[in-house]
Amino acid sequence: MAATARAVQEERFRDSGVHFNAHMTPPQIEEHCRLEAKGLKILEAAAERLSLSARAYTRIKKIARAKADLEGAEEIRAGHVAEAIQDRGSGRGKGGVSPGFR
Repeated sequence: MAATARAVQEERFRDSGVHFNAHMTPPQIEEHCRLEAKGLKILEAAAERLSLSARAYTRIKKIARAKADLEGAEEIRAGHVAEAIQDRGSGRGKGGVSPGFR
């Protein structure tokens, strides 16, 4: 599963100088981290409730992208966003995950 996600990322960023979701530039985040409507509502509510910084908001989008990649999903769904937010709260999104998810 992780190997598949890594292959997806390698294909996504081929010839861009970027290798992992974590290293995406702002334009790449716009292009590759589009959330379905329900996922966007969840993220916006969490941002308000948790007073997320712009950096944390962006990091959650990147982690949600990685979770979608692990499932082989092109679209980032609400469940991916919810899991990324949950990982942030549990500390799993900080240092305890593979480099491809940072």
